[in-house]
Amino acid sequence: MKRLIAGAALVLTGLTGQAMAEEYPERPLMMMVSYGAGGATDFQARIVTMTAGNEDALGMPIAIINKPGAGGRVGWNWFATQADPDGYTLAAYNVPHFIAQSIKGGVEYSTDSFEPIANWGADPAVFVVGADSELNSMQDVVAFAKENPGKLTVSGAGLFVGHHIAALQLDKAAGTKMAYIPTKGGGAAAMKAVIAGEVMGGINNLSDAFRAQEAGNVKILGVADLERNAFLPDVPTMMEQGLEVDNSSVNFRGVMVPKGTPPEVIEKLAATVPEMFANSRVAKKMEAGGSPMHIMTRDEVIEMWAQRQQTLNELLAGL
Repeated sequence: MKRLIAGAALVLTGLTGQAMAEEYPERPLMMMVSYGAGGATDFQARIVTMTAGNEDALGMPIAIINKPGAGGRVGWNWFATQADPDGYTLAAYNVPHFIAQSIKGGVEYSTDSFEPIANWGADPAVFVVGADSELNSMQDVVAFAKENPGKLTVSGAGLFVGHHIAALQLDKAAGTKMAYIPTKGGGAAAMKAVIAGEVMGGINNLSDAFRAQEAGNVKILGVADLERNAFLPDVPTMMEQGLEVDNSSVNFRGVMVPKGTPPEVIEKLAATVPEMFANSRVAKKMEAGGSPMHIMTRDEVIEMWAQRQQTLNELLAGL
C-alpha cells in the first residue's frame, strides 16, 4: 500500500511539473542587472531580451531592474539570498566577475548559488585613453607607468571584475604599478571618468569603448584577448604588443536563475532563451552597438563556469 501511495505521489509530482512547464510563464518576468543603466551589461541585456514577449520565445516580456553597487556584489548578494526561485526572477551574470569575487571572499554567493540558463556575449577588456591623450600605444602606457610609479590613474568598473583582472595582469606583465581606481556605477561611469579627463586611462569593455571611440571620445590602444576582435581589426592585442595578458578577463554575459528554481522551469528556459538570443533583430542591434555575441547553451555555460573557476583560482593566487 505504501509503495502504491509513493508511486502515485511520484506520478502526480511529474504531472504537476509537466503542467507547470506548459503554463510557464503566466506573467511578465524580471531580470536583475548588477550594474547601472547605460553600461554594457545593461545595454546588452535590454537588447537580448527585447523579443521575449514573442510567441516563438517566452510569450511574456522581461523587465530589466538595475541593482548596482560594489562591482556587482550588491545585486548578486541580493539575488543569491533574497530572490524568489520561482522562474520569474532572472539575473544577468558576468564572468569572471562574480566568480573572482567569490574566490576573494566577502560575498554571499558562488557558482553553487545559481543555475545558468544561457550565454549571450563575450566582451574583451580594452585599454582606453582620452581622444587627445599623448599616449598612443601600450608601449607608451608602459613607459609612462615605469617612469612614474603609481601616477598612471586607470578607471575600471570595480574590484575583481574583468577590468581589474586585466589591470592586475598588465601590471604583472609590464612590471608596473598603475593606480587602478574602481568607479561607482560600473563601466559607464568608468568610461565617463576617462572622457572627462578625471583619469589618464581606463580598462573597460570593448562594447562600451567601441561606442565611445565611434563618438570620437576615446582611443583604444590594446585588447586583452588572444586574437584581434572583428569590431576593432586595427587594434592589436596586448600580447601582440609584447605583454603577457591573455583572455582571463573576457566578460562572458548571460542569464541565470537562483538555486532551487524548479527543474522543469530551468529546462524550458534553457531550451528557449538561446533561440531568443539568436533572433536576427537582436543580432543586428548588438552588432550596431559594437557588442560581440557568443551564444552558449546551459550545458556549455556550466562547463565554462567550471573552467573559469579553475583558471581564476590559479590566476588570483598568483596575483
